[in-house]
Parts: sequence; C-alpha cells; structure tokens
Amino acid sequence: MDFIGVQMSRLELSAPATNRRLINDIPMLTLVQTQELALIAALRRGDEAAFLSLIEQFHAMMIRVARKYVPTYEVAEEVVQGTWLGVLHGLDRFEHRASLKTWIFHILTNRAKSRAQREDRHVTFSDLLHFQIDGPTVDPDCFGPDEWWKFYPNSWDNRVEEHVLGQELYALIEQAVQTLPPDQATVITLRDMEGWTAAEVCAVLEVSEENQRVLLHRARAKVRTKLNHYFDRTNAK
Repeated sequence: MDFIGVQMSRLELSAPATNRRLINDIPMLTLVQTQELALIAALRRGDEAAFLSLIEQFHAMMIRVARKYVPTYEVAEEVVQGTWLGVLHGLDRFEHRASLKTWIFHILTNRAKSRAQREDRHVTFSDLLHFQIDGPTVDPDCFGPDEWWKFYPNSWDNRVEEHVLGQELYALIEQAVQTLPPDQATVITLRDMEGWTAAEVCAVLEVSEENQRVLLHRARAKVRTKLNHYFDRTNAK
C-alpha cells in the first residue's frame, strides 16, 4: 500500500481539461464507457482508492497472463508490478482508442515478452506459426459460428459436472495451457477463461482476426487432445 501511495503522490496526475475533452468528444456513451471515463478521471487526479480498485479487478488475471510468457510466478509478479508503474506513468497519454482494460493488458504482454527474451523463453511469431503446423488439430466442423465447440470431448455428455468440478481435471487444463506457446496460451486464457471478445484479444496482442482465430483453434485443439486422453484413461479403468 505504501509503495502505491508514494507512486501516486509523485505523479501529480491531474488533467481535468483532458477529461472534459474526452467526454465531449464521445457524444453517446454506454454505462460501461461512462464508468470507465470516471475511473480514468479519478486515476489522473491521483485517487489511490481508484487505483486499488483497478488492481483488485485485474491483478490476478494479469499474473495468469504474464505467467504464460515467463518461467516462474516470481518473475510474473515483477512483470505485473512493472506494468502497473507503466500504467501510472502513461495515463496522461491514454487516448481511449481502446478500453482501459485492453490498454493495460497490451502493456502487460509487451513487458512479458521483453522479459521472456531475457529469460530465454521467447518464441518469435514465425516460430510460433511453425510450431502450430506440427501440433494437433481437429475438424473445423467441430466448431460453431461462435468459434466454440459444438460438442464436448469424449464422455463429457454424461459426466460433465463430475469431471469439470474435479481438481484433477482442472489441474490438467492448467497444465495443458501452460505448455502452449505463449501467444496461444494467452489467447485461450483471455477468450475461454476470462471471457474476452476476439476484438479485445486482437488489440492486446496486435494480431489480425484471422491470426487470433488460428491461435485460438490450435490452443483449443491441444487442450482438447489432452482432455480426450484423460477421459480415455478414466474410462479404461
């Protein structure tokens, strides 16, 4: 708490004219957008309570995403800490071209990728695409127009609640996601675990809609393959 308070006091983030201009430039606002503008205004005033509410909302999710790029939880914590500092120092430059959430996670993934290079875990995008070609895949007809599965993996139909709630299966999913290439892991985490839209993920990772779809498809296929193996072993017992 003391660290946050010191950082907030150093920044002197007050920009009322900028806040008024933001509001005037957007004639029709949704409730969410209105609330976000109010939050940004509070952050720029140096409102520590507003910043703490932002940390409470996103910090755990940011750790999960950072962990997809860096080797340890401790390093992920450092990346997230640096991201929050970047957010504080960059608020005056935030132009509302994307949501505040998207902007924060864009900073996060850039920092995580940079740290991953230093930790020798970086995977280039060309390497990532090459890796994907060799990975498991599934018939595109398995997906509906919403990009989600039309049916569950083997044996989910009658035992879905029993297995989904089981700690073993949850650990298996976490393990499967953690073994994915970083951008695949990030896409499936944000889309399927955090409920983000495709557009939001594209903005964070700076990829096209088609590339996002490929990343998501490959990630889901690999996770599904591990789940099928799990259920096959379970049914054989």
